[in-house]
Amino acid sequence: MIAQTTTQLPIPPHFNPNKVGEVWRVPYQQIAATAEAWVKQHGIKAASSDKNRICLLLIDVQNTFCIPNFELFVGGQSGNEAVNDNVRLCEFIYRNLGVITKIIPTLDTHTATQIFHPIFWVNAAGEHPTPAATNITLADIEQGIWKVNPAVANSVTNGDYELLEKHAYHYVRKLSQDGKYPLTIWPYHSMLGGIGHALVSSVEEAIFFHSIARQSQTQFEIKGENPLTENYSILRPEVLEDFEQRPLGQKNTRLIKQLLEFDTVIIGGQAKSHCVAWTIDDLLTEIKEVDATLAQKIYLLEDCTSPVVVPNIVDYTEQADAAFARFAEAGMHIIKSSEFGNWA
Repeated sequence: MIAQTTTQLPIPPHFNPNKVGEVWRVPYQQIAATAEAWVKQHGIKAASSDKNRICLLLIDVQNTFCIPNFELFVGGQSGNEAVNDNVRLCEFIYRNLGVITKIIPTLDTHTATQIFHPIFWVNAAGEHPTPAATNITLADIEQGIWKVNPAVANSVTNGDYELLEKHAYHYVRKLSQDGKYPLTIWPYHSMLGGIGHALVSSVEEAIFFHSIARQSQTQFEIKGENPLTENYSILRPEVLEDFEQRPLGQKNTRLIKQLLEFDTVIIGGQAKSHCVAWTIDDLLTEIKEVDATLAQKIYLLEDCTSPVVVPNIVDYTEQADAAFARFAEAGMHIIKSSEFGNWA
């Protein structure tokens, strides 16, 4: 493929790698003016003129996952990996500003009463499960270790507790049958309207800079609002049908079609073991149904994503690495953010 430019751009002086782990307000008007001056200085063309159309798909680069001390900070094995990943990600966006046609950030989006949050479940003593340390299995439900909290039925199923119980049982059983991760009870996170839901400030700034410089509208994709299913992947929820085989959720067919129409799709974000892996896995499934060779236009930013690691509790590094190895075997490319070559 022929790139729109043959060299990477310098990183604009406003970018401060030391602030990537912090939350702050992006000065939009100031950044817009800087971006327009950057365009003139470096001869950057509008994205509409790109002959080779490149999409950067960023999975859940939000405060809740990427800022230390937030709810589900992805520390990886070093304890600070999401911050390191985002330093590299910002630099990647700035250096490749001239060839990235469109940026699509996904936003994990939740409210309090969802099937993977503590409030949804109780034990015989009326206690909620400990988040991040509890997986609910089919045996747990059958043995009465955990049951659906009767009080949430009013909000979720208009007071029909029996219906909610049937769904929960079906849901956990379906996860097991499909070889998915067990139902994990997560801390309240990515709460709609909360600061954790927002993009990491440095990444938001880089994305906004790109939007102005390339005159390319950022396309935000929302996932995770359904109270009755997890939604790791941006392309589909974990379970598509309820216990009576009625639609529970649906695939994001519009986005799937759009991604497959780009010449190149580059993917990064958090977490490598969960939302990133499942998005890529679902994309690969769709690719195989259309044309397996399309996998060759997918590039995975290995140094801009990290697995979930909870010290002394769980470490998903091995599962994440195995998934990426499988993606590579299917024809996808594993690259570093510092590379500039065949993907461009």
